[in-house]
Amino acid sequence: MGSHPENLPSPTTPAGREGLEAVLARPDRAVVALDFDGTLADIVPDPEQARAHPGTVEALAALAPKVAAVAVITGRPADVAVRFGGFAGVPGLEHLVVLGHYGAERWDAVTGAVHAPAPHPGVTAVRAELPSLLEKSGVGSGAWIEEKGQAVAVHTRRADDPQAAFEALRAPLGELAARHGLIVEPGRLVLELRPPGMDKGVALARLVAELDAESVIYAGDDLGDLAAFAAVEKLRTGGADGIPGLLVCSGSTEVPELASRADLSVPGPASVVEFLAALAERL
Repeated sequence: MGSHPENLPSPTTPAGREGLEAVLARPDRAVVALDFDGTLADIVPDPEQARAHPGTVEALAALAPKVAAVAVITGRPADVAVRFGGFAGVPGLEHLVVLGHYGAERWDAVTGAVHAPAPHPGVTAVRAELPSLLEKSGVGSGAWIEEKGQAVAVHTRRADDPQAAFEALRAPLGELAARHGLIVEPGRLVLELRPPGMDKGVALARLVAELDAESVIYAGDDLGDLAAFAAVEKLRTGGADGIPGLLVCSGSTEVPELASRADLSVPGPASVVEFLAALAERL
C-alpha cells in the first residue's frame, strides 16, 4: 500500500491527539474498533455485494498482533461481516473479534464460532407485515427489504427519489417497530428495525471493560456509529477511571453529525485502510 509511519495523520483535536499518543505508547493495552459498511467496505447499491476494501485484511493482520484487540462492530450478522470481510483463517488476525447485530452476536477469530441469542419475536412479526406496509406507503418499488436474522432493514437507495422515500417511511416504520417492541435505527438511506438494548456504544464499552484496555480508537461513518462515539467520549471524560480515545470519521461529508464530533476525518474506506496500515507500521 505504500504507507509509511510518517504518513500517520495527526488528529485535529487535543483529545484525539492524546488518544493516539496513548495507543502508540502502550499498543498492547489498546482496542481498535471499526464499523464495516462505509468504513472498511465501500457503500454499494446492493449490500450483498459489499466487500472489505482491498488491503483491509493485510492492514488488520499487521495491526492485530500489536494491540489488545481489533474489533469490527456492525449491524450485520457477525458471520456475514466475517464472510464479506474475508476475515476467517487469516494468520495474524487471532486478536480479531466481530461483534454483529450491534454486539448481540460475537465471532472470535481464535475459535471461529459465533455466539448469538435467540431471535426477538418482534422481528418475525415485523418481517411478516413489512411487504404490505411498503405496498401501501406509496414509495414505489424502489424500497426493498434486507433480511438480517436478528433484525430487518428497509433500503431506499434504489428508489426514484431515495431521500424522499426514506423520509416517507420513517414514521410508519417507527410505528410498526414500536408495536412489536423494536426500535428503528436510521442510516444512509436505510431504516433498520431491531431489538432495543444493544448498540455499538454498549458493545464497545463492554469490550473495553472486558480487556481492561487503556486506550481506544473507533472509526465509523454513519448515524449508528454515534453511540460508539458517545461511548468513547464518556470514557475520555471519566476522570481517574477514564481512558484516552481517538474518534475517526470515514466519509466526512456524508454524515455531518459524525464528522463534527470526530478527531480525525478521512475521505472513506481506502483512507481508513491507509490509516490502519500506517498505524501498524508505527507500532
